[in-house]
Amino acid sequence: MEAKPKRRIVTENGDTGEDLVLATLIGNGDDVGPLVRHAFEMGRPEPLVHQLKNVARKKEAEIEDLCKTHYEEFIVAVDELRGVLVDAEELKSDLATDNFRLQEVGSALLVKLEELLESYAVKKNVTEAIKMSKICVQALELCVKCNGYVSEGQFYHALKTMDVIERNYLKIIPLKVLKLAIERRIPVIKSHIEKKVCSQFTEWLAHIRSSSKSIGQTAIGLIASARQREEEMLERQRKAEEQNTGGLGELAYTLDVEDSEQDSVLKFDLTPLYRAYHIHTILGVPERFRDYYYSNRQLQLDSDLEISYGQPFVESYQTFLAQIAGYFIVEDRVIRTAGDFLLADQVETMWETAIAKIVLVLENQFARMDSPTHLLLVKDYVTLLGATLRQYGYEVGPVLDALDKSRDKYHELLLEECRKQIVTAISEDSYQQMVIRKEADYENNVLSFNLQTSEIMPAFTYIAPFSSMVPDVCRIIRSYIKGSVDYLSYGVNTNFFSVLRKYLDKILIDVLNEVILETINNNSIGVAQAMQIAANISFLEKACDYFLRHAAQLCGIPSRSVEKPQASLAAKVVLKTSRDEAYHALLNVVNTKLDEFMKLPENINWITEEMPQGPHEYMNEVVIYLETVMSTAQQILPTDALYKVGVGAIEHISNSIVSTFLSDSIKRFNANAVSAINHDLRVIENFADERYHSTGLDEIYKEGSFRSYLVEVRQLINLLSSSQPENFMNPVIRERNYNTLDYKKVATICDKFKDSPDGIFGSLANRNTKLTAKKKSMDMLKKRLKEFN
Repeated sequence: MEAKPKRRIVTENGDTGEDLVLATLIGNGDDVGPLVRHAFEMGRPEPLVHQLKNVARKKEAEIEDLCKTHYEEFIVAVDELRGVLVDAEELKSDLATDNFRLQEVGSALLVKLEELLESYAVKKNVTEAIKMSKICVQALELCVKCNGYVSEGQFYHALKTMDVIERNYLKIIPLKVLKLAIERRIPVIKSHIEKKVCSQFTEWLAHIRSSSKSIGQTAIGLIASARQREEEMLERQRKAEEQNTGGLGELAYTLDVEDSEQDSVLKFDLTPLYRAYHIHTILGVPERFRDYYYSNRQLQLDSDLEISYGQPFVESYQTFLAQIAGYFIVEDRVIRTAGDFLLADQVETMWETAIAKIVLVLENQFARMDSPTHLLLVKDYVTLLGATLRQYGYEVGPVLDALDKSRDKYHELLLEECRKQIVTAISEDSYQQMVIRKEADYENNVLSFNLQTSEIMPAFTYIAPFSSMVPDVCRIIRSYIKGSVDYLSYGVNTNFFSVLRKYLDKILIDVLNEVILETINNNSIGVAQAMQIAANISFLEKACDYFLRHAAQLCGIPSRSVEKPQASLAAKVVLKTSRDEAYHALLNVVNTKLDEFMKLPENINWITEEMPQGPHEYMNEVVIYLETVMSTAQQILPTDALYKVGVGAIEHISNSIVSTFLSDSIKRFNANAVSAINHDLRVIENFADERYHSTGLDEIYKEGSFRSYLVEVRQLINLLSSSQPENFMNPVIRERNYNTLDYKKVATICDKFKDSPDGIFGSLANRNTKLTAKKKSMDMLKKRLKEFN
């Protein structure tokens, strides 16, 4: 193979540099478009044409040189081409022969091919027809199935079937008549389903309303059981605290309250609601169903909130409140399980409507009630309602506030009821010491209220120092505390001990104390009654500590917090004052009786001429009476009261004798009368000393004996019996022997003292009689007293 000759570039005479450039560009295969465009833009295309012609001539020369170089090879190629043409003619002849043969053979095959194609066309049409028939059959089968579901009430499956027909078949049904029929029936069936579902749902609404009362009662019953378990646990805790002795430290208790699974206990079927909502969602109208449900439930609520005035509220309140509780328990279940079906704001609106109505009903009914028992029953059920609905997230504060507002009304009714019981207990009291024959009676009437005077169990039969009125009143007060705690419990204030304490003081002061004072101030009261009342008050005063401790225990307050002196009830001080009033009334009765016995102006001959040999007869009655009073007082009254009674009676006798000497009814008296009263006074002094020592008061009141309260009358009698009465004016002697006597009283009494008869003849007979020394001394005393005054 020969090497190709190198390209030679012949430069002719007259070639310019531009020709060389253009030739180089064309030889390299570069684009000469920019040169042409530039030439025309410059308006000088002729030089470029000339240059191109020059280049063309150069190329022709090169081609000519190349042809000359390969001439022999070209001749050989032409010869070979002629041989190929001969072969082509032979091949053409062979092809014509083969074509003829093929035509002969293929004509028959073409006929069969046409027949085959026709068969394929028929098959295609049949296949298409079968396919269309299958679509129609499937659509019709779905329609039949849908009709079956509708007739069986399986509306969800019916709607799902129609959805499949609409989504998968309706657009591809080839039969136009069938397609139009299905399109017309689908809306009709959907409307029918919606009506049937609404009808079933309406029945469910009526059913759920009728079941709401049972649902509410069950839920409230569960809360009541839990509350009872809690109260029993607290009661066991209180008893454990009471039995706990010092040195064991603090006891800690944990209250275990089982959480009742209310959802598992409160069984009610919401399936119709779910189904109806789901079906309406499939139908594309969920909002319409929500509005339908909400409006119907609102109407039911309005109806439930209406109370019947034909029946007393105390007989219908449980049904009324249980119906409302059941209603909102159902709503809570709906909002928790039905997704976005019911909005929280809607339920809140219904609850606000209900709670406003409940509060209004309670306020009106509480205002009409006149029985604390009825009011407490309603209150307890309302608190159970509140506790039940609070578990479901409802705000029950306004209801509890309504109960709190009726607190004073309840306690007024309870107070009035207890007042009647206390009046009955006191008015029917026998004012005799209570006789207890059994240990059980002792525990119920004494130990239960901490009224025992000793920690040792007494022997039976036991005579208590108080009458039956005391335990009866204690039971009434205890029931009042229980009733008050029952009302205050589970209310707005969890720590209500201070409120309970205020009401406890109120019944003790405004009721018990007032009734006792009325009894004391009754003019028909006797010594035994007054003495027993005073003793009873002492024990009631002691019971105040029990009342306060019992109230604290019921409130869950530690007992030690109310055992401090500053924590005692104000009623304790008031009862102490009333006890003093009872002592005063007792002394008044005793003194009145003593005055009846000691009618001194009537029982004493103030100018007797005979020297008395002993005390007057009335003094025996006085001593017997005082013996009876002191013996009874020693059995019933505490020591301080016994001392007050003895001192009061003795002092009254002293004052009575002195007052008699000062009385205007006694114009004059002589030494014999003074001597007789001296005998009487000695009897009283002996009695005072004997009683002072026998009662053991001498060990307690060492400087205040009964005799010390007779000192005034004793000094007066000593002065009148003295041989030198003028010594009264001697400061030293007076301070030692007559320090309790008043100048004016002594002067008045001495003026009445006359040893000689006051008759006319007696006066003349004794005018010249020598005055005795005693008479001179008495006259001197009278004179000096007049000068002093």
